[in-house]
Amino acid sequence: MKKFSELKLIKTITNIWHIEELRTRLLITLGLTAVYLFGCQIVLPGVDRNAIKEAMHNQTSEGLMALLNMFTGGAFEKASIFGLGIMPYISASIVMQLLGLVVPYFQKMQREGESGRRKINQYTRYLTVLILLVQGPSYLLNLNMQVGTQALYEGVDWTMFSITSTIIMAAGSMFVLWLGERITDKGIGNGISIIIMIGIIADFPQAFVQEFTARTSSQGQGGLVMFLIEIVVWFAVIAAAIMLVQGVRRVPVQYAKRVVGNRQYGGARQYIPLKPYAANVMPIIFAQAIMFIPMFIGGLVGGKESTGVRLLSDPSSWLYNLIFALLIILFTYLYTALTINPTQMAEDMKRNNGFIPGVKPGKSTAEFLDKIMSKITLPGSLFLAFIAILPVFAGMFGVQQGFARFFGGTSLLILVGVVLDTLQQIETHLLMRHYDGILDTGRIRGSH
Repeated sequence: MKKFSELKLIKTITNIWHIEELRTRLLITLGLTAVYLFGCQIVLPGVDRNAIKEAMHNQTSEGLMALLNMFTGGAFEKASIFGLGIMPYISASIVMQLLGLVVPYFQKMQREGESGRRKINQYTRYLTVLILLVQGPSYLLNLNMQVGTQALYEGVDWTMFSITSTIIMAAGSMFVLWLGERITDKGIGNGISIIIMIGIIADFPQAFVQEFTARTSSQGQGGLVMFLIEIVVWFAVIAAAIMLVQGVRRVPVQYAKRVVGNRQYGGARQYIPLKPYAANVMPIIFAQAIMFIPMFIGGLVGGKESTGVRLLSDPSSWLYNLIFALLIILFTYLYTALTINPTQMAEDMKRNNGFIPGVKPGKSTAEFLDKIMSKITLPGSLFLAFIAILPVFAGMFGVQQGFARFFGGTSLLILVGVVLDTLQQIETHLLMRHYDGILDTGRIRGSH
């Protein structure tokens, strides 16, 4: 029998702690995420936390509001100084990415290397501030509609409160962005992604305890056995999500040999890793934003809505989930077509004297890559749609709403992707210093 100190997990943790740089990076990451979690609990000056608690919680229980609240670790429903979180920056980044696909000026900047990247980052920050100046007042207007002046302590002027709170929330969101960048530079992993992940898992302990209590209570359904079955199914879904994130279609590329002087260059075979869903979680986010429109219409017409609008406004209805899944498939193909350019890939390959064995360079290579992407995107989009609606099926089997969110959807895919990326960086540090990797066999591949 192996000694306890020789177990793989303990050995890996010991190796991590022995590497001073890696240990420092991990401690910095933990410290900065603790600052973020602490800031999520600080309420805007003048807001009565008890007055808004029930109304905001009901509003953020489902739909797009639930997504925003999840990404902010519950700060959205608490009217926290970090209530807008990192989402304005994510929105600005998406806009800049789309502009880089259709506007020649931004396309040129993308090809300028490091200097172009710095310019794009600067424009992204400017756009983030503009989004914040719109989202801040919108958030406060929504707060006023939900709770009214009762949201504030007696004697607080709403106009002055709106001005100061907009500035505070904008500053808070930019501070969260700064924390994310510091984690990326001084810590481990992608800081922005880690902050989103922290916001998602902030509610996990409470959701887990609630589900356990609901199943094992005297009035619960299924008891401890049913709870254990849920956990097994949950682990199976996580394993399937990991397979999806790490799955790639490797296209072999052969580079021609070149002799310069007495040295030979090229001649090596490499691979282009094509992912079954290159769009990551963006199709789910876009689809949820579109599905929020019927909810908004249903809220405007009140009790006079038709059966169709009512079904489209109910996230648990069959019509809602059918359209939701179809939108995810559509956006997966659309986003993949915008981000993956087979023609550009073929030109770059030809410029570097590379070719796919058995395929002519140029147009034939572009058509070959496009055909492969079309084939692998279909199963990827179908699985992505299934993962997105899986929490609804979990709810049908009696899983509590809070815990059902972790059975799929955006939260599960983000958690899996961020954890894999972070573990990949940790493993890289270990291998650079001739330690064993995290796995006994093979290497960890991130989501990117």
